[in-house]
Amino acid sequence: MGLTGYAWAAMDGLTFANVGIGADEGEKPADGARDILLVGLDSRTDAQGNPLSKEVLAQLRAGQADGELNTDSLIFVHIPNDGSKAVAISLPRDSYVDIPGGFGKHKINSAYARAMLDERKKLQEDGVSDPKELDQKANEAGAKTLIKTVEQLTGSTIDNYAAINLLGFSEITQAIGGVDVCLNDDVNDQFSGAKFTKGPHTISGVEALGFVRQRHGLPRGDLDRVVRQQVFMAGMARKVLSAGTLANPGKLNDLITAIKKSVVLNQNWDVFGFAQQMKSLTGGQLEFRTIPIVNIEYKTPNDGVAIQVDPKQVKNFVQGLAGPQPGEQQQAPPAESANKATTVDVRNSTNRDGLASSVLKQLVDKGFTAGDTATASARKKTVVWVAKGEKAAGQAVADALGGNPTVQEDKSVEAGHVMVFLGSDFKAPSGAEGSGSSQNAAGSSAAAPPPEQSDEKPITAEGVPCVN
Repeated sequence: MGLTGYAWAAMDGLTFANVGIGADEGEKPADGARDILLVGLDSRTDAQGNPLSKEVLAQLRAGQADGELNTDSLIFVHIPNDGSKAVAISLPRDSYVDIPGGFGKHKINSAYARAMLDERKKLQEDGVSDPKELDQKANEAGAKTLIKTVEQLTGSTIDNYAAINLLGFSEITQAIGGVDVCLNDDVNDQFSGAKFTKGPHTISGVEALGFVRQRHGLPRGDLDRVVRQQVFMAGMARKVLSAGTLANPGKLNDLITAIKKSVVLNQNWDVFGFAQQMKSLTGGQLEFRTIPIVNIEYKTPNDGVAIQVDPKQVKNFVQGLAGPQPGEQQQAPPAESANKATTVDVRNSTNRDGLASSVLKQLVDKGFTAGDTATASARKKTVVWVAKGEKAAGQAVADALGGNPTVQEDKSVEAGHVMVFLGSDFKAPSGAEGSGSSQNAAGSSAAAPPPEQSDEKPITAEGVPCVN
């Protein structure tokens, strides 16, 4: 009880902002679950808007501000009401998306900056000149637009918002005594300052910042940086939720001091109640995923090379993990549906990210029973395998897939199951996986296929996997 009271008192002094979400009014999430947007900002100020010194900026290798405030990392977190299991879904910063408010289509990491600069200009035209008032209102406008952008992309309603800047990230990692990570190879990146040998490390402060910010020299660029952020967040969660941090008044005080200095939360967020809800999330109960990617080298009209995503595919993926929103109902087939008796297993034999998962969801929406998904050896032609004497069930699946794939019997298939191998000829139905209908809309040549991700085992807060 004493520790609880201490933590409650210490939390007084956090920075809160009006960012236009339900919890700002003190409302509880309508569906009982909590959806949180975590944002990493490349801000050169602290949470109160005070500029960081040149010495601190040099230490953080932050460089000079270019007039814009971009979001280096975006993570959508879904936590069920009972706190039994949570999923954190990364949204790569270069994802090319629609930004609400008339800003058009751009990289998602610019949503905050575009709205912030637009609001600042309007405020100045209205005669507002106080620097802190300008910063506060402009940043709140940026956060509101970023939240709307993520809600539009994921199909989920954000209940809480938390933003952390460069200094805060560095100091929080020091407060908890560092985070354990592991690398597949030596790295030495002059841009981020990341310099590590192959193998395990415990990192904090500036080293930790370099680890999560590096993208130059990595095999998959920004996607490898996303994985870095995920394994680091998993390690941080493991450390923060451990008794070694929560039961240590000294560490807890350092952690809260760092949070106060550099973290901005939405108004009326019951942080203490949230901490109580989170206390059971350990080990494999916290998973990290990444939204499906269509093309990692998409040439945009004005924003250079970006990451192409299919909004329908992203919504299907997120809702498949997070569940339907309040007032929505899952598209359940009638109980008498003949398709219900057929269990479909899908194998992705292409190099298109997340194809097996999205196609299986489409088949489930048409009444089939979900089996499992996995990757398989590359093949050109899509084929449907069935058990002996069950071609009718296979044909029903083939018809649902479209494209008239071959249906054939195979002794390896279990009775009552249909196994689909998706070949490079497969054209996804509308709403499944980016089928190429929009890949050339911006003058891009054929889309470069992304590396397989969604069928891989997700990162959890259990163990320390080695990464690029």
